[in-house]
Amino acid sequence: MDAAATGRKASVSRKTNETSIEVTVDLDGAGRYDVATGVGFFDHMLEQLSRHSLIDMVVKAKGDLHIDDHHTVEDTGIALGQAIARALGDRKGIARYASIDLAMDETLTRAAVDVSGRPFLVWNVCFCSPKIGMFDTELVREFFQALAQNAGITMHVTNHYGANNHHIAETCFKAVARVLRTAIEADTRQAGTVPSTKGTLNG
Repeated sequence: MDAAATGRKASVSRKTNETSIEVTVDLDGAGRYDVATGVGFFDHMLEQLSRHSLIDMVVKAKGDLHIDDHHTVEDTGIALGQAIARALGDRKGIARYASIDLAMDETLTRAAVDVSGRPFLVWNVCFCSPKIGMFDTELVREFFQALAQNAGITMHVTNHYGANNHHIAETCFKAVARVLRTAIEADTRQAGTVPSTKGTLNG
């Protein structure tokens, strides 16, 4: 699939004994979203991911929330990553690399990605509380681990500083959104070619 072409879309349906998830993405969208996972704070973060990446997303998840939010959050990351990977196709003509320092009030977070087909997450983010409302802060990392692994993206996220846990989490989602937006956009100087001396970005 050529990165310059329209219609970089994909859908993924994932069903297990723990969750049932439907995801659709359009990489050439406008940041429109329709998100419902049953986890309010997580929905808010996914909306930020869509809006600031300009990836249109439909995410519908039903999980075993009577246990906790873990399976729903992680499996949503898996399905969303798989959908992004499918929509990217052979990754021809994309910019591939991007990084940003993103500020939100007292918080500053850096994200950098290589849409390389080789999944890896480096996570340098600490929260000063185990909860944001009812949401487990450790699940922020679990989501990005699942996303990076299944999208085939090398992702580094570092929180430089911050005092408010909501802001720290939100800057992680917004920073990753912005670097994804840049890295998957078409590079007109290499349209139709894979941005790699290996000739492939599929692992």
